[in-house]
Amino acid sequence: MNITLKQLRYFEALARHGHFGRAADACAISQPALSVQIKELESTLGTALFERGARQVRLTAFGADWAQRVRDILQAVDELGDMARAAQSGLAGRLRIGVIPTIAPYLLPGLIGALGQSFPDLDVHVRETVTQRLIEELHDGQIDTAIVALPVVEPGLEELALFDENLLLVRSEKDGAAPVPQPSDLRHLRLLLLEEGHCFRDQALSFCNLQSAMARDGLDGSSLSTLVQMVGAGIGVTLIPQMAVAVETRSARVSISRFADPQPARRVGMIWRKTNPMAAQFRQLGDVVRQTAMPLTQVPAPVAT
Repeated sequence: MNITLKQLRYFEALARHGHFGRAADACAISQPALSVQIKELESTLGTALFERGARQVRLTAFGADWAQRVRDILQAVDELGDMARAAQSGLAGRLRIGVIPTIAPYLLPGLIGALGQSFPDLDVHVRETVTQRLIEELHDGQIDTAIVALPVVEPGLEELALFDENLLLVRSEKDGAAPVPQPSDLRHLRLLLLEEGHCFRDQALSFCNLQSAMARDGLDGSSLSTLVQMVGAGIGVTLIPQMAVAVETRSARVSISRFADPQPARRVGMIWRKTNPMAAQFRQLGDVVRQTAMPLTQVPAPVAT
C-alpha cells in the first residue's frame, strides 16, 4: 500500500476545513490537484473517506476513525523535525505561534520585530483566535506554541508564566473625575463584556464576582476596540488590560482608572505540548516575549481621584 505523507497532509486539511477550496488554499495547491490526491488515497485504501455534498464534504465513519490516526502520525512526523531543530542553539525555520485576541494586536507589532532581530532565520506564522481553539490546535499539531492567559490546566500541555498585567477601568470622559467604584459596584453599572468564548470575559466576570448569566443587557462585543468605543459613546463601562490602553484609547473619548489595591490582574504565558522537544527554544522565545511586553504593561495609566 503506497500512501504518501503529502496525501495524509491533504486528507487532514480537508477533514479539518470540510471544503475542498479552503483545504486547497491551506495546502497552497489548486483545488483540482487536491481532489486528485484525495481520490488516489481513497482508491489505495479501497474505501471512501468523505461524503461529498454540494457545499461541504463530511468524513465517512471510516474517515472519522482514520482522521485521528492520521493526526497522530503527522504530529509524530512534525516532532521528528522538531527534534532536529531542538539540536540547534537557537530558533530557526517555521514557527507557528497562536495568540489570543486580547494580546495579539498590542504585543505582536513589537514581538515580530524583536524575534527578527534575535532569530534572523526564524519564519514566524501567527494564528489569532480564542484560547480553547488554540488548545485544540496545539493538540492537533496545527500550531507549535501559544501565548494565552494562564492558567489553562490542560493535560498534555506545558505552561510557562511570563508576566502579569493589571486590568483597568474604562469609563466615559465625563465620568473620569468620579470616585473609582468598588468591584462589587460594577454589577450595578452597565458592564460591557467580550462575547462568550473569550477568557478575558471570564476574568472580568470573576473580578466583579458576577455569573455570566447576570451580565446586564447582553451588551457583548467581539473586540476590546468595540467595547471602548461603546464606552466612549456613553453606553457603559468596561475593563481592558494595561497593554491595550495606548492603542484602544487614542481615538475614544474615555477615561482610564486604576482600581484600589489589590488591583485585578491577569497572568500571561506560553503553552506547548509536553511531548514537543523544543521546550528550551520555547523558553528562549518566552524571554523575548517578556522583554517586549515589559514597556506595554508597566507604563503608568491615569488614575481617577
